[in-house]
Amino acid sequence: MASYFENSSDSLVPDALKGFARAHADLLTLDPDHGFLLTRDSAPARRVGLLSGGGSGHEPLHAGYVGRGMLDVACPGLVFASPHNRQVYEGSLAAARSDGVLHIVKNYTGDRINFGIAAERLARRGVPCARVLIDDDLATESEEIMSGRRGTGGTVLIEKALGAAADTGLGLAELQELGTRLAANCRTLAVASAAHTAPTTGRPAFQLDPEELEYGVGIHGERARKTIVRGPLGPLVERMTLALLDALALAPGSRAIALVNGLGAVTPLELYAVHAELAGLLDDRGVDLARALVGEYVTALDMRGFSITLLAADQQTLSLYDAPVRTAALRW
Repeated sequence: MASYFENSSDSLVPDALKGFARAHADLLTLDPDHGFLLTRDSAPARRVGLLSGGGSGHEPLHAGYVGRGMLDVACPGLVFASPHNRQVYEGSLAAARSDGVLHIVKNYTGDRINFGIAAERLARRGVPCARVLIDDDLATESEEIMSGRRGTGGTVLIEKALGAAADTGLGLAELQELGTRLAANCRTLAVASAAHTAPTTGRPAFQLDPEELEYGVGIHGERARKTIVRGPLGPLVERMTLALLDALALAPGSRAIALVNGLGAVTPLELYAVHAELAGLLDDRGVDLARALVGEYVTALDMRGFSITLLAADQQTLSLYDAPVRTAALRW
């Protein structure tokens, strides 16, 4: 049985948020009453505020992306739990600009419900609000799953592009259209050899034999529909990459942005080895790996796993990705 360094399981998230806000006081502030994080620095040209949020335990998502060039507000919920609709509503009022606020929402039932209630309250108050739904998880692309694909690693790339677009002064409808197009061009697959440790019990969320691997695992510890035999890294990355290329119809001559993301307990050595395999496969198939991020960007507490995200990229997408950003987790 493992345990977290915490005062209590109930205090871990609020304590962490206080520490995060103190560590990055030059970038953001923490609203003590409603628990959202608000940027100190937003482009003057913005007509629309950007807000995202979701359960804690995925750090640096979403708090790490509050700042110039990305989010105006992040609303963290409890571990693996949606933020409350009141939190989203109050954060939206703080984020809103002259043309309103855009909600960037990962496709989970709780998030959709709470962001939806907040949007209804904003409408009654006369604050324009629109939603971009992130549903990039290829493992949950099935007619049998009524809720549709989950939102996972692609959230980071889409928040980056939308932040840059908002900085140019695009309106609410334009940003929603752009975000919807980006989400349609983005897919992710994740694997894990060990589950995260649940903070409330100190035990793994699920058990795997040493020779097994969850193929298509979720970022909240959801079991995959497939448990496969572990083997060398090369064939595993090839299987994942070919599935992503096929889903996005990335033919020779296409360009892509890649995210190789650690889920919490995978070393940088391993992640860069994954990237080497991915880059070689894309080279062999004539797909231009135009940009790449390697590291921990959307974690699942201490899950031992990684995800690969590909975003099909035209010149506009690359320009938005390259635009300056200054947040706790991304900066160039």
